[in-house]
Amino acid sequence: MSQLSKLPNIGKILEQQLKEVGIDTIEKLRETGSKQCWLKLREIDATACINRLYALEGAIQGIRWHYLSDEIKSQLKDFYTMNTSLK
Repeated sequence: MSQLSKLPNIGKILEQQLKEVGIDTIEKLRETGSKQCWLKLREIDATACINRLYALEGAIQGIRWHYLSDEIKSQLKDFYTMNTSLK
């Protein structure tokens, strides 16, 4: 089994939360995608913010979230806004 915390942006707490929602391998994280993972995390942690969404995408891409392209950040921001304004 792969350790999620070996990926960039994934610390022990986020790894634990991911496992709690059924994302327990790097492969599952990649298959599920950052947006769906974030939605699952949001169900158990209402404080899941946009930076967590960026962190998940960065982890999937294998980079620090700060280095995500402006286009990807914009798409994720739109997704985040849409999903937080509904609550």
